[in-house]
Amino acid sequence: MINQMPVLRSTIHPDVTAPKNTDQRVATRGIITQGEEILLIFTARYHDYSLPGGGLHDDEDIITGLIREVEEETGAENIHNVVPYGSYEELRPWYKDGFDSIQMLSYCFTCNANKKLGSPRLEENEIKNGVRALWINIHDAIAHNLDVIASHPRAGLSIERETYLLQKIANDIVIKC
Repeated sequence: MINQMPVLRSTIHPDVTAPKNTDQRVATRGIITQGEEILLIFTARYHDYSLPGGGLHDDEDIITGLIREVEEETGAENIHNVVPYGSYEELRPWYKDGFDSIQMLSYCFTCNANKKLGSPRLEENEIKNGVRALWINIHDAIAHNLDVIASHPRAGLSIERETYLLQKIANDIVIKC
């Protein structure tokens, strides 16, 4: 399934010139929309919006991991109609565990869920970072992230990925609703 998923974007950070030891992280991202509203994660520490999702556990099926991550981060219930959307590939610097770079593979899926959210099951670092799930107008989320990028040039690589994905989703999915 993931081998047949279209690559939405592939980026190489300019600081990665000749990687010697590259680690790999596989993550899933859930795209849940209702009209122009989208279920997102707001992280107070970074002041940005992102798609819910995260890394897979060892030997975890990608759909099982997607559903688990979205449920944990948002409290979403009745996640169904999971359909591959596309992948976002990144090669970026990494300074942990003896690696000098990391290949981030984010597999994105559209899906449906109940609008009313249950209780999320956040990890300690997510609680410390002020993570919360909310339904928001996708265009407002994009504008917010663009403002953060413009006012904080070193805002990080994740906000660039998330903003690109939100813009693509707005064009591909929300406009067609």
